[in-house]
Formats: sequence, C-alpha cells, structure tokens
Amino acid sequence: MDRSSVQGWLDRYVAAWKSYDRAEIEPLFASEATYRYHPYDAEDEIVRGRDAIVSDWVEPDGAASTRDAPGTYDARYEPYAVDGDRAVAIGWSKYWTDESRSTLEKTYDNVFLLRFDDDGRCLEFTEYFMKRPDGR
Repeated sequence: MDRSSVQGWLDRYVAAWKSYDRAEIEPLFASEATYRYHPYDAEDEIVRGRDAIVSDWVEPDGAASTRDAPGTYDARYEPYAVDGDRAVAIGWSKYWTDESRSTLEKTYDNVFLLRFDDDGRCLEFTEYFMKRPDGR
C-alpha cells in the first residue's frame, strides 16, 4: 500500500459510512478482517469477519447501529504514515443537529490503525477517537 491507495480506501470508507450500503461496505474488508471500535475497553468485543463487520454497520442490533440521520454527519481522514501493509490515518468526524448543518453538535478527532491484504482490503481496523471538549 502507498499513501494514494490508503487515501482511496479512506475515501471509500467515508462514502460507505454515509450510505450504509452493504455493496459499498463489503469490498472494504477482507473476509477474515477484524474491527475494533473501542480497543481501550476490555469488555468490547472484536468484530470478526467481513460479514459480521457489514452486519454490525447495517443491522439494528450492531455496535454501529445507531445510524446517523442522512446529511447530519461528515468525516475526513488522511494517511499519517504508511509502511508496507500497515497504515495510520488521522482525521475528524463531525455531527450536526439536523441536515441543514446550521448547528454543529460535536466533533471527534480520530486515529485509525489499519492493516491491508495484497488486494487493498482491510484485514485489521482499530479505531481511536476523542470528542473535542468545545465540540467544534
């Protein structure tokens, strides 16, 4: 992987998050991928396998099941470091109170630890995030 390939993957990741469309989420992850939402929480389960990751994003009882209302959120991530099949990405995610985006509700700063297979699909995804104290 190089910076351009990782950026492309991150852009597709954001598009998949905005769509909640299985057809956009599935190609992001290898069949044996793992996804960690809260690695600092010993009780938080690692999601194992592409099918489980996709279901976790789109199913009502998944960890990511609190679907954000369309038009009320956005994100931007970029590679910070890329070394072979591993990458670190940084960025932000923002949430507004409604789709007019007139009132910013909260902003998170994010770090993703990523490992990819030879086809550019993510094998390991670990997410760290912190809410900005001022929300902006």
